[in-house]
Amino acid sequence: MRGPGAPRTALTRRGRWLLAGGAALLVAGALLGERSVVQLTVFVLALPIVSALVVARERFRPAVARTVDPARVRRGEGAEVSLEITSAGRGPGATWLLAEQLPPALGTDQRFTLARLPVGRGTVLRYRLVPRRRGRYALGPLRSRVVDPFGLVERSNAGAGTTPLLVLPRVQPLGAAGPLDGHGGEGSRRSIAVHGEDDVSIREYRRGDDLRKVHWRATARTGELKVRLEERPWRARTTVLLDARRPAHLIAPQHDADPADSLEWAVEATASIAVALGARGHEVRLVTEAGELAGSGRVPAGPLGGAPEELLDRLATLTPSSGTDLAPGLEVVRRIAGDGQVVCVLGALGPEDVADLVRARSGPSAGLAVLLDLGSFLPGVRGHRPGVSGASTTLSDQREEVAGVLRAAGWRVAVARAGDPVARAWAELAGRPVAEAVR
Repeated sequence: MRGPGAPRTALTRRGRWLLAGGAALLVAGALLGERSVVQLTVFVLALPIVSALVVARERFRPAVARTVDPARVRRGEGAEVSLEITSAGRGPGATWLLAEQLPPALGTDQRFTLARLPVGRGTVLRYRLVPRRRGRYALGPLRSRVVDPFGLVERSNAGAGTTPLLVLPRVQPLGAAGPLDGHGGEGSRRSIAVHGEDDVSIREYRRGDDLRKVHWRATARTGELKVRLEERPWRARTTVLLDARRPAHLIAPQHDADPADSLEWAVEATASIAVALGARGHEVRLVTEAGELAGSGRVPAGPLGGAPEELLDRLATLTPSSGTDLAPGLEVVRRIAGDGQVVCVLGALGPEDVADLVRARSGPSAGLAVLLDLGSFLPGVRGHRPGVSGASTTLSDQREEVAGVLRAAGWRVAVARAGDPVARAWAELAGRPVAEAVR
């Protein structure tokens, strides 16, 4: 952390009013020939100058070392911030007022009072944050201020240096099982060659292949050098499509510190599903309407313990897109999903989106779709206003029509409403009792 920059001395509002009043009184006294008034005015005008000299003698300059534990926190969980303050000046100084500047999404500035900190000694100030909105934020800088006893002049330092804080989406537990877990999801393995020599998978020889793996029978039959493929583990694969289009969601304003909109629910559901499936042995890839999420890569199979950190980092900073078409994302799903499971978390869909979804699944696994009931998010996003009930009915009718088309095409469909736990929609997709999923 860098220390603060050069202090700045300035008149307070009271000091400016005193100077203005003193100047007016000086003019009036001079015009009226009142010597006593002029003498009083000189004293009034000198007072801010004396105060500035007193404040200027304060040599306390706070140096700040800030630590955040943890530096990556999930939305709704707490983080402890410690400010180690040491004096970089030549004296202990008077009583200083300190303000830790915070982004509006993290709450109001944290204020402290620090009295006469000796040079070479430090103190630690602490405060706790409970972020309600995901994203990447900067804590600080720490602003310091001292005012003279009359409140006429202040000496302030805007500070320098900030500390990053990454707020991740929440991850909800989804229960002990999930859709299609019985199809090899728990890290089951199978071999390519299990039926004997004639059923071994082969391919053409490539430069650098081990000659001990040459399949001589296939080579003799085709006249081209062939090698056998090694046995390899098979793991369940899941591709998750997150619909993050702004037109497809009801999104709370940026100044809302605790958003309850449909996009936040969708992001939280995507994070929860990816973490749960990854822990059960699935390889998970994340796609949005614009394509595979940059940098998310593949969540490795096997027990994860915590969250797949890189994927959650990407979801933490995901913002709604201006796109109106799901087709680019569905094209990526069609290319990378193969015969694996596909889970779609969707906002409002138009007829073309539904047609693209129906065409997107060609593998043996059923497509899974979570449709958001946007009408249920209206009160939390826009407030209870006239016309909300009519809009809610229209959105509900549109959603039911989409759900019917997808079910007819062989998709498993769950409907998620505002405030629903993700486990409820997950249980509906799996055909399990909801009470069992949310226990």
